[in-house]
Amino acid sequence: MFRRKIPDDGIMRLIPKRRKGILRLIFSRLFIIVLMLALQVLILISMYYIFRDILPYASLFFEVFSLVMIAWLFNCEMDSTAKLTWLMIFMLSPVPGTLLFFLTQKDFGNYAIKKRTSELNRMTRHKIKQDKEVFRREELNSSGTDDLCRYLNRTGCFPIYNCCDVQYFPSGEEKFAALIEELEKAESFIFMEYFIIAEGYMWGKILEILKRKAENGVEVRVMYDGMCEMSTLTHDYPERMAKLGIKCKAFAPIMPFLSTYYNYRDHRKILVVDGKTAFTGGINLADEYINKRERFGHWKDTAVMIKGEAVRSFTLMFLQMWSIDEKNPDFDKWIVAQNEKFPENGYVMPYSDCPLDGYKVGENVYMDILNRATSYVHIMTPYLIIDGELENSLRFAAERGIDVKIILPGIPDKKAAYALAKTHYKSLIKAGVKIYEYTPGFVHSKVFVCDDEKAVVGTINLDYRSLYHHFECASYMYRTGCIRSIERDFQDTLKKCREVTPETIKNEKLFYKIWGRILKFVAPLF
Repeated sequence: MFRRKIPDDGIMRLIPKRRKGILRLIFSRLFIIVLMLALQVLILISMYYIFRDILPYASLFFEVFSLVMIAWLFNCEMDSTAKLTWLMIFMLSPVPGTLLFFLTQKDFGNYAIKKRTSELNRMTRHKIKQDKEVFRREELNSSGTDDLCRYLNRTGCFPIYNCCDVQYFPSGEEKFAALIEELEKAESFIFMEYFIIAEGYMWGKILEILKRKAENGVEVRVMYDGMCEMSTLTHDYPERMAKLGIKCKAFAPIMPFLSTYYNYRDHRKILVVDGKTAFTGGINLADEYINKRERFGHWKDTAVMIKGEAVRSFTLMFLQMWSIDEKNPDFDKWIVAQNEKFPENGYVMPYSDCPLDGYKVGENVYMDILNRATSYVHIMTPYLIIDGELENSLRFAAERGIDVKIILPGIPDKKAAYALAKTHYKSLIKAGVKIYEYTPGFVHSKVFVCDDEKAVVGTINLDYRSLYHHFECASYMYRTGCIRSIERDFQDTLKKCREVTPETIKNEKLFYKIWGRILKFVAPLF
């Protein structure tokens, strides 16, 4: 299935024999899936009209059902913005809309995975012990970081650590260079979990190392989101990787069946080497992330590399996701204490966010930072599609005198998301939030930095999909040495941005004004 080829850049990589054949396979699979899903939707709609016309009491039943669904909507634990969206759907299409609401709320397609993630959470809740001496320190208590740690440990196993080395990378290129260096050091295992893997220079270079390490007895596991099968990888990619000695699997692969199963994606980016080094951040394994391929101008992204005891948390996160379809997972073999000790350098708390457990971890951590800030909160995010609660936190922070600045893309990857972000500009700027757009291209960074003391770098965007529907991860840092580097990078990026003002909003393209207002009705579905 593979052959060796030396591209023009001289990097050896493994590629399919026939690129056109693979592209044809991907598009044919996409066509079949879309066709099957459309057919199932038509069948459901047809069944409604058939029953409505044939059965004498069908109309009454559907009317009662719709009223019950409306009552359910008002009483469920859902953001008020999302409730308004569903009400609009009910109004436009009462019966199909309420049926869709019923299916999404019952979440039949995710029953098994929800049960399994809950089991894994119970199994691993105490796998990593919190150092009680660290947790009782006065500087944590006075900052509220201990409260945040308590909250996170209600949702999983997320200790806070004090003896770690953290390095911040302000670009994909710098992270890639460090990643290659750390992969070459691997002696025991390499765990990789990424939302996107795409063949090219970046993945080719990594894959060459993975293949060599696997041949030398290193345990290599690779996991990617199943959406890759619709765009960048073939359906049989795990089998092809197995021939190289690499264990590989797709999370929630796309199948031609109508289900809420597809709503929750693995958006995390985790790399763990030997339990000693971990990476996370916004950078996927595709050439645009290191600007080897230009898609939306210059690609601005960020990441952190962590060494020390905190790496154990990322190992656990990876194993939890890997074990969703494993019967007898072995956690203890891989989550081991480190011999190498690092001097104290602030605090690090890795954490993840599961969309199936009822906790809004990503959003709550961001709001905690906004609500406790005393001087500034500086943010980089590719999207700004937020609910009323988070928007209120941003506005309240600015209104009480906090310097709140947000950097967004100047060149969007999705025009719909770009238009929706602009619908928040006016109210945020009115409250004192300062918004900037990165003129050289696309910002994909997910960064919060606050008061030269706190920061979050991870995979969590300011949009509904990240905050409500995706599996995510991040690293919360308090007084670590790299926080000044994060703020310095923010200020350097700010110099390449244009500020959004009431005047620029007034002169915005008519397309974005109209499109954004239309999409606002269905923003929670994005």
